[in-house]
Amino acid sequence: MAARGLDRNKPSLPHRRRGTIRVSLAVGKGLGVRTYFDCIPCFVRQTLDAVRFVTDDEAVQAEVLRKVLRAASEMDMRMAPPAMGQKIHRLIRQCTGQDDPYREVKDRFNRFAMALYPDLMLRVARSSDPLATAVRLAIAGNVIDFGVSSTLTEADVRGVIERAMSDPLRGSVDELRDAAAEARDILFLADNAGEIVFDRVLIETLPTEKITVVVKGRPVINDATIEDARAAGLTDRVAVMDNGSDAPGTLLGECAETFRRRFHEADMVIAKGQGNYETLSDAERSVFFILMAKCPVIVRDLECEQGALVVRRSSADGKGLG
Repeated sequence: MAARGLDRNKPSLPHRRRGTIRVSLAVGKGLGVRTYFDCIPCFVRQTLDAVRFVTDDEAVQAEVLRKVLRAASEMDMRMAPPAMGQKIHRLIRQCTGQDDPYREVKDRFNRFAMALYPDLMLRVARSSDPLATAVRLAIAGNVIDFGVSSTLTEADVRGVIERAMSDPLRGSVDELRDAAAEARDILFLADNAGEIVFDRVLIETLPTEKITVVVKGRPVINDATIEDARAAGLTDRVAVMDNGSDAPGTLLGECAETFRRRFHEADMVIAKGQGNYETLSDAERSVFFILMAKCPVIVRDLECEQGALVVRRSSADGKGLG
């Protein structure tokens, strides 16, 4: 039988009206965007990419791959993909003895993004709609995702920046603008190192005195931690806290109580990246998601095209997406 491509073997998402998302079985358990069979090959690809990125030792690579395949065979498919991503990268850290395997590449992209920062701010300053431009740039930065591609180059990022200046935005910047003006306490959930500098451009276009930036509590892939917030200059501009977790998303049940309380009490939450969308799209509060749709499952869930620039707000009860 001929192998079927993605178009003929799409994730079996349940039928729903445009603009709505599923009701989860529980809140804070990682039951946002569930895991589909289509995610399994991606887990294997991500494992191979990551372990080869970290070590040339084929015995270690084989050990990690076998453990990941065993874990994948036993995983709860109702869980969001970042729950498996967390297991994969814990295994890699354990088997290689490296606490932060992506530290070098994170530092490289932080330096690269900081070199771009003056030009990014100039683009915003010269724009007829500074916030819309800052949102576009923040989404462009979301391409710096080594969970999706371990071969990303600086030239790739430059190309995405130019495309993001003209591609259509899926969602309403005005809704984001109005919510930020009304909010007294804004929680900004960062995604990746390097990208966090692009986030700084957006954050500095918003009322910074209201904002607390949230980073990961421990290293996972190239997700931003407090070291990356410092490298981006954010710790000198806004309050920064970590969520206490090493998941490549926000699995609320595994986050520190201090963060969970802030998440539920904040007037406004802005969440960057696919991992946060996958884990928080069913949260029982309104969340603004800002991301580039890179994964076929996310593309279908958001009903958009690959590479779409997305700024969307979920409903306060976890039942809808604007």
